[in-house]
Amino acid sequence: MKILDTIIAAKKEEVKRLRSEYRYSDFSESEFFHQDKISLSHALTKNHSIAIIAEIKKTSPSAGLLKENFNHMQIAETYLSHDVNAISILTDQPFFQGNISFLHDIARIKTIPILRKDFIIDTYQIYQAKAHGADAVLLIAEILSKNQLQELTQAAKEVDMQTLLELHSEEQISKIDFKCNPIIGINNRNLDDFSVNIFTTIELAKILPKSTIIVSESGIHAKKDIDLIKESGARAILVGEHFMQTDNLDHALEELKRWCADAH
Repeated sequence: MKILDTIIAAKKEEVKRLRSEYRYSDFSESEFFHQDKISLSHALTKNHSIAIIAEIKKTSPSAGLLKENFNHMQIAETYLSHDVNAISILTDQPFFQGNISFLHDIARIKTIPILRKDFIIDTYQIYQAKAHGADAVLLIAEILSKNQLQELTQAAKEVDMQTLLELHSEEQISKIDFKCNPIIGINNRNLDDFSVNIFTTIELAKILPKSTIIVSESGIHAKKDIDLIKESGARAILVGEHFMQTDNLDHALEELKRWCADAH
């Protein structure tokens, strides 16, 4: 069984527990549920340099433990102090050692949009994300049918959240309604074998509508990567492992911001 299949099987069990333990009203009565979102689309397009979605991720199935002495609040505060455009927070527990509480904690101090990154397969996960302060959620085309994408996108819209819809191959494009999902993440990581190829962004960007806000995800470590991504027309990058694995996060952030501003 592929790792993605294993993750989705576990996620289905997680959703069963979530639905048995909570009602919609439990989410709707939370402190964040009726707060207006901070717009992710605006955050990614408000200036000319490539926008940065900085990710908080403790571990991954492909790379293992990414950061010793992991402290999600400390990382979030550093990201905020360097004026990144948005923060992505891994909330999956069994495979990434994330937690929904990370989202809630960071929502208390946010000044920019925060994205819940998880394997979303059910509307209850959308409501849970909103209840814990998310402004947007990740939807993965690879694991969702066209009908599921429509249902989950609509659920997010109804609770005033945006979606970052991720794909990594041309086959998934036919599932997407770009009017409803204008922010598209192109994952440079192949979800079958976890290999990474920055040219995935280049190739897929060519066949997406011009109005799409493209976010290049995974495998971004050097200025040459940023220059390639800029040429593709992408407006933003999502960077996690590069930040998690550095010994000097302040330096890595300033360096990446410089590359994004200078990209030709």
